Amino acid sequence: MVVLVVATASDPASVGPAAAFLAMPGWSPGPPIPEGMESFTNGNVRLLKHECSIIAEDDLDRRWQEATGEVVSEVIFLSKHTAVSNRPALTVHPIGVPHLREDETPPQGGRPGWAALTNPRIGPWLRLLQKVAADQGLVPEFEITLEATHHGPLTSKPTMFVEIGSTEEYWGRQDAAQAIALILWKGLGLEDGNAVGTWLGNGEKVLLGIGGGHYAPRHMDIVVKDGVWVGHLLSGYSLPMEVPPQGRFPGGEVIAHLDQKSFKGWQKNAITSYLQEQNIKIGKPNDFL
Repeated sequence: MVVLVVATASDPASVGPAAAFLAMPGWSPGPPIPEGMESFTNGNVRLLKHECSIIAEDDLDRRWQEATGEVVSEVIFLSKHTAVSNRPALTVHPIGVPHLREDETPPQGGRPGWAALTNPRIGPWLRLLQKVAADQGLVPEFEITLEATHHGPLTSKPTMFVEIGSTEEYWGRQDAAQAIALILWKGLGLEDGNAVGTWLGNGEKVLLGIGGGHYAPRHMDIVVKDGVWVGHLLSGYSLPMEVPPQGRFPGGEVIAHLDQKSFKGWQKNAITSYLQEQNIKIGKPNDFL
């Protein structure tokens, strides 16, 4: 099985890290793929570059297998991040639009009610990103943060986005691109064979974040601790929803963490009742230690 890293030439915060990643040792041209795309291979990692919007190319994991015969185990997208604050940031997040109803049109890809399988690397890579960014001198200028589950494209394998934000000034920053490339290099085990964030399913605790803002600060306080894994992060603006998505963590213990202060009493009661029906434990910060 192969890990598919996806970049687009139309986005400086995507193609910059991809170029820095490809400058590292061990790469060779990848297998033939459809016109308008090119690929590169390094061990079990495949880097795919295309020309479209990063959220416009659906089902790249399935299409890769059809074109090459290689089964994709996970997908990692490289992208720019935008924010009203314009603050420089390096972010990671799961994807999906589970809060949209069938008659709504997703503004940034995906399918109403859909959420991708969460990539188990999100939590470990957030912590790795904090270390690499500090070592590269990007902190405190850049904020290192999670984002809540949002946008597409459609995938069927565990997926995550790694982003540089939040304005054109920062999207093209070479030092930020190098930091993201190092995350990929170290995190996928190309540096020394020791990948970061490989899911084993030995009873590890997985945080399912519910409530709060887009950057999930209260959930972040837990995720920065070693050993915490991350499922979907459902912000307040994405509630209510009919069917909460479940992360892909076989053999683990999924624990919901509620941002208590962001809910009214009746909202909290509705959520806790549903979680109890689904046999999902509601945890406190110490439950993740």
